[in-house]
Amino acid sequence: MKFEIIKKSKKSKARVGKLYTKHGVINTPAFLPVGTQGTVKAMTPRDLNEISSEIILANTYHLFLRPGPDLIAQAGGLHKFINWDKPILTDSGGFQVYSLAENCKVFDHGVEFKSHIDGTKHFFTPEKVIDIQKAFGSDIMMPLDECVPYPCDRNTAEKAMEKTLAWAKISRNYPIDEEAQTLYGIIQGSTYKDLRVRATQEISSLNFKGYGIGGLSVGEPQETMFEILEAINPYLQDHAPRHLLGVGYAQDILGAVKYGMDTFDCVIPTRLARHGSFLTLEGKVSIRQARFEKDFTPIDPECDCYACKNFTKAYIRHIFWAREILGMQLLTIHNLRFFMRLMAKIRQEILDEV
Repeated sequence: MKFEIIKKSKKSKARVGKLYTKHGVINTPAFLPVGTQGTVKAMTPRDLNEISSEIILANTYHLFLRPGPDLIAQAGGLHKFINWDKPILTDSGGFQVYSLAENCKVFDHGVEFKSHIDGTKHFFTPEKVIDIQKAFGSDIMMPLDECVPYPCDRNTAEKAMEKTLAWAKISRNYPIDEEAQTLYGIIQGSTYKDLRVRATQEISSLNFKGYGIGGLSVGEPQETMFEILEAINPYLQDHAPRHLLGVGYAQDILGAVKYGMDTFDCVIPTRLARHGSFLTLEGKVSIRQARFEKDFTPIDPECDCYACKNFTKAYIRHIFWAREILGMQLLTIHNLRFFMRLMAKIRQEILDEV
């Protein structure tokens, strides 16, 4: 992997770049649609190409449980298995330590968890997590980490950060084919600035090719997230891309870009679509509202997505209330295209700065 910075903003820490991988180039800042189980919900690969998605994210924990890394490897890797020829980032399963906490036990050498599918027990070590992702053949891999909830007391946050750092050192020394795959280092530390700075310094010293900033957007105020990003920015190696994990509201992304973040992922656009909401710069709007019953205008007249070019709010509202799958599909197409357009606009505004 190679990361090239095209231009830095003079007004903030924002930058435009190109991330070169074996499966293609990603223009940054960029948003990654989330394909948890190897599919972005309600989207086909053709749809993803049409909205100009350059990379997607898949989930190591879920794909490990079903269908399993051996089957994916037999299929020729994750790209062939899901028929996606562009880059893929796979996370480590560390977020599930937080989101499925009742099923997990964290030890110094790894994480034991019970499958949410059938209750079987499994154990993730730093080495095993990389082996799983090697079987997937993903372009960008994340090492095992421990994500804590918000609010979190300092002692718990520090212990989780130290585990994450210890696992990062093991992961960094574990053999991978760096021509084919890239391993990022993950920064934890909850909302404690000094812990975040220390974690950033130690991760930087290990010379990872990129950074994952985890444990944010888990309930803390937006202002707090920005304060953390501002605090760690001076300690991030300039030549390495920064991925802010799990952040997916427009205002959060706009702010985070100003603090030097390059890539983002979140289930928000697809999840909101399944619940009947479409995205605007001001936030989410429910298509179910009565005011749209006779509204024969597109969701967004300025949007060039398939949904906005071909259908009205009245029609989409009708089929959503009728529980037709197409309603969720159209809202998902729009929401993801909204993010692709937003990121393109951000990149252009930085490039146009005088």
